[in-house]
Amino acid sequence: MKQSLAITGIGTLMSGDLKEPILEADTVFIEDGKIAGIGSRSNFTADRWLDAAGATVLPGLIDNHIHPVLGDYTPRQSQSDYLAGFVHGGVTSAVSAGEVHTPGRPKDRAGTKALAILAHKAFAAYRPLGLRVYGGALLLEEGLTAQDFVELADAGVHLVGEIGISGIKDPAAAAMMTQWAHEVGMSVMVHVGGKSVPTSRAIDGEFCLQVQPDIAAHVNGGPTAPKLDDVKLILDQSSAAVELVYNGNQRAASEIAAYLADTDQLNRLVLGTDSPAGAGIAPAGILRLLTTMCSMAKIPPAIAIATATGNTAQVRGIPGGFIRIGDNADLVIADAPDGGQANDMAAALEYGDTPAVAAVVIDGEITVTRSRNTAPPLRTPILPAE
Repeated sequence: MKQSLAITGIGTLMSGDLKEPILEADTVFIEDGKIAGIGSRSNFTADRWLDAAGATVLPGLIDNHIHPVLGDYTPRQSQSDYLAGFVHGGVTSAVSAGEVHTPGRPKDRAGTKALAILAHKAFAAYRPLGLRVYGGALLLEEGLTAQDFVELADAGVHLVGEIGISGIKDPAAAAMMTQWAHEVGMSVMVHVGGKSVPTSRAIDGEFCLQVQPDIAAHVNGGPTAPKLDDVKLILDQSSAAVELVYNGNQRAASEIAAYLADTDQLNRLVLGTDSPAGAGIAPAGILRLLTTMCSMAKIPPAIAIATATGNTAQVRGIPGGFIRIGDNADLVIADAPDGGQANDMAAALEYGDTPAVAAVVIDGEITVTRSRNTAPPLRTPILPAE
């Protein structure tokens, strides 16, 4: 049995839930890796105490769009230890959009299935710095059958990678495979926007409507943004969530976020980095994208946080994303960066500064106490005595 942990001295507690984005509590009590209580310090007795010193506590961020290979290395940018670096950016879960950068990636039916199963199972057992990586996003290729999707689901594969970056580019074929995927409970993404690599294709709103995915990926560009009318078409004529990414067009991200707020559709927004990409690896990319939303689109910080946490957990059907009793104890203590103009995390986001990650807790264990990828916090948490 793990020791209990209480995070106390919380200045602002952001829930990750759009319906109640801020909770009136100063303490989160954790037991056996789960959130077991939310309230006042006097209500709890814990084995260990982590004092947030007045900083903000929020659910661990979820990156909805990464392109891992295997292990903590990417040949896309020839960089290792990059997934562990995301934890230093406040990310506690990340979702594969396809292992497309795998050297010599097989494109035949057997190899395509094998890669998805291997990546899924490998990342289920490998957690760099505690990060949950939902790997093994099936890349659609010619020859796949409905029975293949059944077999893949039985092996645990629950993701279909970005349609448009692999072999299947015809909307009718993509729609048929999407139906097969939905029949076995998989979530499906479609690449939206201009070409990202030579093997991809430009995809507009009409393509997305034919396919009817769960998520329209990087509607602010991956890296080239589609027309705003295409995004509006997807929102009006499908039930798909739309995704903004850091490695995209930030002006488009601001415009789309503002449109979603104006039309009361922020519940359909999820965030990702699209890392690694030609623009590089962005371990603090979700935080930077949040600054775009808050400082330029004027989205309230606690609402913006929910799009990067609870929204993604719900759309993807994965654990986490909320601060509520019974959920995984994946939390981030964040604050304004020391030396800036803001006095807390929310103000930093509104001003456009990247918040400082002061500590990260995953499964009730403190995994980061000083971020290597953000500035030092204005307030330093007081750690439990060893």
